[in-house]
Amino acid sequence: MSFEEDDTVVLHDKHSEFDGETGTITQVMDTMFGDATYTVSFEDGQEQGIPEDQLEAAEADDEDDEE
Repeated sequence: MSFEEDDTVVLHDKHSEFDGETGTITQVMDTMFGDATYTVSFEDGQEQGIPEDQLEAAEADDEDDEE
């Protein structure tokens, strides 16, 4: 699953201080290999260069947006 800017995601990286936290994608960068890496902003900072396999879509708080 690819993500876009302003998507809300959960980071899964045991080496990151933001592991398990929910944040918002602020930038999508394509690598020369055709993969995407992401910059995610959290309440206390941001993490750059996150590969897609370390992100999970966050549960939507408001189901009304999907009408």
